[in-house]
Amino acid sequence: MTVLDASALLAYLHGEAGAEVVTGALGDGAVISTVNLAEVLSRATDSGSDPAQRAQELTERGLLGAALTVEPFTEADAVEVARLRPLTRSAGLSLGDRACLALARRLGVRALTADGSWDGVAHGVQVQQIRTADR
Repeated sequence: MTVLDASALLAYLHGEAGAEVVTGALGDGAVISTVNLAEVLSRATDSGSDPAQRAQELTERGLLGAALTVEPFTEADAVEVARLRPLTRSAGLSLGDRACLALARRLGVRALTADGSWDGVAHGVQVQQIRTADR
């Protein structure tokens, strides 16, 4: 199992570099936090799409609920996200980034991201960059 960051799912959805790594993770069972799903759906509004319609399309494609489980953001996750803030501030990790790390830590699995700024700030979570040559 793998936790996807919003950037990893967006790379997959747009056929960007690293999408094949995400495809492999989806085949092995992947999870996304509701916070990171909100980020992905928010991007749909940037192009004028309805986020509810986009979520329905992802479900109909067999992505949400089948290949990708949506995991609720818990109170414990909120505490972990807050703990990670001072530890990751210098790298500029967002709330969504920290939500992904918190979920990966809670589940004891790796996290996939397209963000290079996570190097050295994962604090006990195995992170795989989907766009690096040494995948």
